[in-house]
Amino acid sequence: MIEIKRWIKMEYVYAALLLHSSGKDVSEEGIKTILSAAGVEAEEVRIKALVSALEGVDIEDVLSKAPSVAVAAAPVAAAAASAAASEAEEAEEDKEEAEESGIEGLGALFG
Repeated sequence: MIEIKRWIKMEYVYAALLLHSSGKDVSEEGIKTILSAAGVEAEEVRIKALVSALEGVDIEDVLSKAPSVAVAAAPVAAAAASAAASEAEEAEEDKEEAEESGIEGLGALFG
């Protein structure tokens, strides 16, 4: 099973699927190019995480095994993913603020 971090936005996944469906390699540069063309500010960490999660995965095989009900549930899943991404972004911003203020404590030792 593919584990894609909850904070990877759907537009990044769609970019990867677009690359795959057009027969191109799913690469950091390819995803960045698609996001840029769509007017999305690409975040390197999200791109790297997605490409890493998809490394060695047979995307066609995964898509063929996906239940057809998923298509009908896509709008609901997209809304849930959007909410989760918003929460993750807030958490990331909080973490960045903590790093900037120098109050990370022991958490900085363990990532």
